Amino acid sequence: MPSASDDLREARLAAGHPLRFDHYLSIALYGPHGFYAVGGQAGRRGDFITSPEVGPLFGAVVSRWIEAEYRRLGEPDQFVIIESGAGPGTLARAVLTAAPQWADRYVAVEVSAAQRELHPEGVRSMPSLPEEPVTGVVLANELLDNVPFRLAVFDGAWREAYVEVGPDGTLSEVTVPAPTEWDWLPAHAPHGARVPVQTGAAAWVSAARSALQAGSVLVFDYCTARTAALAAVPWREWLRTYRGHERGAHYLRDVGQQDITTQVCLDQLPEPHSVRTQAQFLQRWGIDELVEEGRVAWAAAASRPDLAALRMRSRVREAESLLDLGGLGGFLAVEWVA
Repeated sequence: MPSASDDLREARLAAGHPLRFDHYLSIALYGPHGFYAVGGQAGRRGDFITSPEVGPLFGAVVSRWIEAEYRRLGEPDQFVIIESGAGPGTLARAVLTAAPQWADRYVAVEVSAAQRELHPEGVRSMPSLPEEPVTGVVLANELLDNVPFRLAVFDGAWREAYVEVGPDGTLSEVTVPAPTEWDWLPAHAPHGARVPVQTGAAAWVSAARSALQAGSVLVFDYCTARTAALAAVPWREWLRTYRGHERGAHYLRDVGQQDITTQVCLDQLPEPHSVRTQAQFLQRWGIDELVEEGRVAWAAAASRPDLAALRMRSRVREAESLLDLGGLGGFLAVEWVA
């Protein structure tokens, strides 16, 4: 049976030289037999938990932000919601449950055909951002950390990492002198320090803004303000792999069988208009009010609870996880205005 290792060998032969790190990641994550093509996903039965999988409360709060953007833009008739990196559609389900009026205006963008098949009714599924600009919003939850990136390694000077693929599929890392345009990297770093070069993530932000005639882009992710900060810490703290809800193996092992993610460096992206912690964002848009609403509903139905009442009760637990500054609450909510 073909595997991601076979895809890498073919790519190496076609290139005639070792694969640049972002090319390697593209195949390992999104290739024909990559992690997301063969079923890797978020969720309690998946490989990692993101905010939408905690429960529907996250989507309910995001729907309030969407409503505010709709009003700010003058309640346009052609208002569209685009979610990029939609996975199996968990956030879409929560938003449409909280705000069903957005049915048929929700575009779920997901490169994996297998995950697009799981999208709920009421959304338009696409493999890439729409070509024609629209008025509305673009959402992305934990997408930028998965956008393939180049890798810089410090060895007296900055060098760029490539991945060599042996005839038997064995992977190893080689380095070449860094491009001259990487002169913005810190002049000094510990020997062996590594940092991601996130031209792909920056290009996605620019493309997301270009997809809008008017509106805003909102992303949630684990971020670092400055690239230099990552050079000062062990690379395993920010270049992470996940499999079955646990940290995975080295990023050159188990190719296609584990997720590979990086901390997102804000100083490599277009200048945002707003940066808040996820906890601050959720509190700004009414998570506390929704939790109190849940408490009242549960108290009224506790003697004979139904499914709706149980969902209301779960808001307390969900909020604790979503607001935890040592976990999801410490992620950043970053906004750009188109």
